[in-house]
Amino acid sequence: MSFEASIWYLVALLTLGTGAYVVFTRNIVRAAFALVFTFLGVAAMYVFLRADFLAAAQLLIYGGGITVLLLFGVMLTHRHEGMELKLDPLKALPAVAIAGGFFVAIWSAARRADWDLVAPVEPVGTSEAIGSAIMTTHLLPFEEISVLLLVVLIGALFVARRSGEEEGS
Repeated sequence: MSFEASIWYLVALLTLGTGAYVVFTRNIVRAAFALVFTFLGVAAMYVFLRADFLAAAQLLIYGGGITVLLLFGVMLTHRHEGMELKLDPLKALPAVAIAGGFFVAIWSAARRADWDLVAPVEPVGTSEAIGSAIMTTHLLPFEEISVLLLVVLIGALFVARRSGEEEGS
């Protein structure tokens, strides 16, 4: 096994471990912090797959923005310091059974797949091609999404301001 493959398996194991910790821990604050490492592990796996755009997007959007949003939400709504999540074992059994079924289905599909190995190719950057496509052929949808996000932001500020006024009166 090559050095790169051993690092890949180490990162995958750490990502799965932190993901399992997120699912099975009873402390919501620790789960939120473990989720940060899960997001970073997924970004590292994208780097190994030479998907630089996806790695950067994972790092910026999930590793940064979503994590900060989640931590703010947890910290602002987590009023009782010793409060823990309640896990009902009867609800956990169907979830484990369904997850096990998905794992078996994916494992059997991977075992039956014809994995044709090809010679390694020179890695090419995906960011340049995506950026070029966004700024040339897909410029109108890009601008439409920008305007839509601006409208959503203004609407969220309006709703937050209105609910703040109602609480103050």
